[in-house]
Amino acid sequence: MNIGNDSEFKAALSYLSGAARRLVAARFAENVLALSRDARVKSAVTAAKRADIADAELAAAYQSAKAASVDSYTQCGHECDWNDQASHFVAEAAVACVKPAEPGANPAWDAAMQARMARTCETIATGSGTDNAEAAAQYRILAEFLKA
Repeated sequence: MNIGNDSEFKAALSYLSGAARRLVAARFAENVLALSRDARVKSAVTAAKRADIADAELAAAYQSAKAASVDSYTQCGHECDWNDQASHFVAEAAVACVKPAEPGANPAWDAAMQARMARTCETIATGSGTDNAEAAAQYRILAEFLKA
């Protein structure tokens, strides 16, 4: 399957089961994980990638990722730079991966948007512009996931 824009991307995500959305959300978060130094965030993404994870483990990962997100948000209220802001959005992507299921929610879409924000912050920090490379990477990640 070839995905070339956000409409196709969102449509493909809508056909996935809840568990599959979590797994692909984890892949989106993992793609920007290098922008975070927080072990709680990395642990949550690792947990979200497990197909056999128990609900209690997901709940614990959610609490941990949410705490990391709150901590990074608080840091950004002080003398935050773009790299810190990127780290916050990675934490938010991790939260989306392990958040308890809600009717009508799409954690994969939420994780994708947070990951894009993280990548945008990184490109601003490095002065390399704000091209949409993360969206293209996500289209590729989803297409590969759907093939598997």
